[in-house]
Amino acid sequence: MLKRIYDKTLELAGHSKADQWLFGVSFIESSIFPIPPDILLIPMCLEKKAKAFYYAGLCTIASVLGGILGYIIGRFFWVIFGDPLMVFYGLQDEFVIFQTQYAEYGFWIVFIFGLTFLPYKVITIASGLVGMNPLLFVMASAASRGLRFYIEAGLLWKYGEKIRAFVEKRLALSVSVAVLLVVLVVIGYKIFKG
Repeated sequence: MLKRIYDKTLELAGHSKADQWLFGVSFIESSIFPIPPDILLIPMCLEKKAKAFYYAGLCTIASVLGGILGYIIGRFFWVIFGDPLMVFYGLQDEFVIFQTQYAEYGFWIVFIFGLTFLPYKVITIASGLVGMNPLLFVMASAASRGLRFYIEAGLLWKYGEKIRAFVEKRLALSVSVAVLLVVLVVIGYKIFKG
């Protein structure tokens, strides 16, 4: 099933309304859709290099708006189903600890997930579940999603087809290494500060 969704999404990149599809896929990927917008962004940037940064901006705006939807889903899901489950399983104290840690590191959690190819929808919904500060959530989302999509579009704009294989096969590894470095810097800062 995922293969069919993937193939269909690739077809959309050549569609006359590809901009709208890119916006839609970027929006719903941040809350419920399993396929990242990169599979539209890459062929669209390669086909129309002059619009690469426009496409990155479109992805960023739609992704942040979709993230807000994910956040809202998390808030309402928790109110309806989460509280009774926590009471039933006796996990109220553990959840309070999780919320406290998320409150302290939430910005970095959202930033890291937004930058990588890890499922961003999981963190948007979790951010709503724990009641993360909405302004910090939007700021982290905009920073990480914008950085990710603009770097990708910039590489495609500058190197075109030469970079396509790299983007499709190795970008996840490169971004993951960059994220690991960010995490180590944050941990190092916390250790030396405290």
